[in-house]
Amino acid sequence: MKSTEIRSLSIEELNKKLADLKAELFNLRFQHAINQLENPMRINAVKKDIARVKTIMKEMDGESKSN
Repeated sequence: MKSTEIRSLSIEELNKKLADLKAELFNLRFQHAINQLENPMRINAVKKDIARVKTIMKEMDGESKSN
C-alpha cells in the first residue's frame, strides 16, 4: 500500500485499516508458527504498512493541533 493511498483516507478509515492490518499480522504470525505460511516476506510488508498508517495518522493529528 502506497502512502498516497493512505493519505487519501479519513481518520476513521485509517483506524479501520490499522485494525485490519494488525489482525492480518496476528494471523500471519500464527501461520508462521505452525509452518503454514507461504510467503514469509508478507509479515515484513504488513509491519511496514502498519508503520505507514501510524505515521500518517500522527502527521494528521499534528496538523489538526497546530491549526
